[in-house]
Amino acid sequence: MENLKLIAGPCLAESKEMLTICVEHLLNICSKYNNIDFYFKASYKKANRTSSNSFMGVGDNIALQWFNEIRNKYNVRILTDVHTAEETDIVSKNVDVLQIPAFLCRQTELLVAAGKTSLPVNIKKGQFTTPDAMIKAAQKVLTTENNNVWLTERGTFFGYNDLVVDFRSLVTMQEFGLPVIYDATHSVQKPSIGEQSGGNPHFIFPLAKAAISLGIDGVFFETHPDPKNAKSDTETQLPLSDAEKFIEMIVNMYNYVHSHTNVC
Repeated sequence: MENLKLIAGPCLAESKEMLTICVEHLLNICSKYNNIDFYFKASYKKANRTSSNSFMGVGDNIALQWFNEIRNKYNVRILTDVHTAEETDIVSKNVDVLQIPAFLCRQTELLVAAGKTSLPVNIKKGQFTTPDAMIKAAQKVLTTENNNVWLTERGTFFGYNDLVVDFRSLVTMQEFGLPVIYDATHSVQKPSIGEQSGGNPHFIFPLAKAAISLGIDGVFFETHPDPKNAKSDTETQLPLSDAEKFIEMIVNMYNYVHSHTNVC
């Protein structure tokens, strides 16, 4: 049985202190399990914001320096978003996995540049994209001879200001032979409501269980010590105090599903 890919951390690098609190707490939880491949997630900036009044970040160089210091101090792998082909070179020197945001999953130059770094590339499925079309995004990275490509489901637009998860998407993307991950927090967003996106966080736990039951390879979730006062995604980041309960649930389900091949 392959280890569970667990991608977790705050939406945005707001301060080094907050990043440190999150990474220490998550590493402590993950140390209780022997089958988790943990990746600490934080965006060094938010290039796509609902409003021009929204906080975008503390500054690229500062946030990337924090990432580098944290991964060296804690021996942890870090995943972050990249937004342009030009960013990939400098960002790749400070992190371990590059993530392609959902709205940018068709951007050929970005995908190719990310692939050329030789780092693993996690492509978020666009909210507007069919799951079968994601093989075309993956192939753009694969042309660089970088075969370490992951695909992440994060919900599909359902009319105005709402997302739904079509679990057939996970099955379809699994057929590509690439690791498939479920984004448990962005999938419950209600995009572009007010100054920030809204959300339905009470669906985080049940939808994650449904996704894991399909035999996927990993789970992504954002978590914050005080979500209501976070500078982004206040409605959908899981409180850090709930992270242990959430991780325990998904690990137990993952172990059961992957040890009972007839289930999935």
